[in-house]
Amino acid sequence: MNQADNQPRVDLVASCALPTPWGVFQMHGFEEHGGREHVALALGDISSGDAPLARVHSECLTGDALFSLRCDCGFQLEAALEAIAAEGRGVLLYLRQEGRGIGLINKIRAYKLQDGGADTVEANEQLGFPADMRDFRIAREMLALLGVDAVRIMTNNPRKIATLEQAGIRVAERVPLQVGRNPYNDHYLDTKRAKLGHLFGA
Repeated sequence: MNQADNQPRVDLVASCALPTPWGVFQMHGFEEHGGREHVALALGDISSGDAPLARVHSECLTGDALFSLRCDCGFQLEAALEAIAAEGRGVLLYLRQEGRGIGLINKIRAYKLQDGGADTVEANEQLGFPADMRDFRIAREMLALLGVDAVRIMTNNPRKIATLEQAGIRVAERVPLQVGRNPYNDHYLDTKRAKLGHLFGA
């Protein structure tokens, strides 16, 4: 089986306008072969000109919708949309891979282990999972369907850059997205830097 056979497949199935506090985005719905659904929020003409500002964001129900302070996800989501709106052009991919790919219920189990003293990596491993199970290759397929082959990526995670580049997306620039640090997620962010290689400051 060659690499193309392993590449995730996705179809662009529906689009509409989505008014937000930061502007009116175009929301594009994608269906992955296998059933998962993903969305992209685009603003302005992203298929021509210089590489647009972009964010590849993995679903985090607790942070994105329930205002959890245990992570920085919700803060990053809002900051990314605000930055795209300020530029007037860009795209946010929202990928349905909760809890670094382990799912919502297992994420709750991992949080319980963290309550007992485990860090975010140890908790996943104690449940029998790798530290990070996410697959960012689907982002390449989504961007291709939107006519985007290069991005200025908003991330602190070098794995995203490596994965996008391996999939054929040119990363023209990394734009740091350091927001939302608070007493509840200090240890979490420090662990992401120490064990997962995330880039926070100098």
